[in-house]
Amino acid sequence: MDAPLAGRVALVTGVSRRKGIGFAIARRLLADGASVFVHSFAPHDAEQPWGADPAGVDAVVDALDAPDRVGHCAADLADPAAPAAVVDAALARFGALDVVVANHARSSQQSLEELTAAELDTTWAVNARASLLLVQAFAARHDDHRPGGRVVLFTSGQHLAPMADELPYAVSKGAIHQMTRSLAAHVAPRGITVNCVNPGPTDTGWATDELADTVRGAMPFGRWGTPSDAANLVAFLVSDQGEWITGQVIDSEGGFRRGA
Repeated sequence: MDAPLAGRVALVTGVSRRKGIGFAIARRLLADGASVFVHSFAPHDAEQPWGADPAGVDAVVDALDAPDRVGHCAADLADPAAPAAVVDAALARFGALDVVVANHARSSQQSLEELTAAELDTTWAVNARASLLLVQAFAARHDDHRPGGRVVLFTSGQHLAPMADELPYAVSKGAIHQMTRSLAAHVAPRGITVNCVNPGPTDTGWATDELADTVRGAMPFGRWGTPSDAANLVAFLVSDQGEWITGQVIDSEGGFRRGA
């Protein structure tokens, strides 16, 4: 069996639900031979309409079905010390770290009229600041003698169309978009790539039936994106085949027609 990531160690943040993108990424990287350390923060999901995984985070980790190659910690990335602590936990578990996938996100539904400074600060801290601090901690600890240094960040579609009802989220994701090229340039001499993925509308169980139908009608392939679609792209970017791609923001949306 081909194992393109055999011997590599990856950290994937935001693995709290089996329906989520983070879970699909972790499962795919494990299938490709990597050891994977997953981060979760279920309290955020519990506050959202979609809710936390009904079986709990332990069941999420167990479902990855590779106990010898999986590690886990829970952390609130709003804490400025948490990103480095998560990276250190991954290193403590596996002794090395080659790949960081900053998949976590705080969702925030606030329009201009509803906007609060507290929500702006928290969403910025979790989405943008924590992503940057994760990269900082990874870069500080990465062994450049190991091949395949990779970072994958996650943005959204705020650069393609308005997200007026999700201003804190859109602003924080825009910051991730904009940090990608600068981070990539800084670590490229060390053989580390940095890219950013916009996975487009992805069916992780969050949409209402009405919204699901509306978005489906705007998708040329007649379906939403799946977590596996995002995982496939991440798997390529962190593989040896992705070593010549860096500093890119990749819109992987299946041709989503905004305004259709």
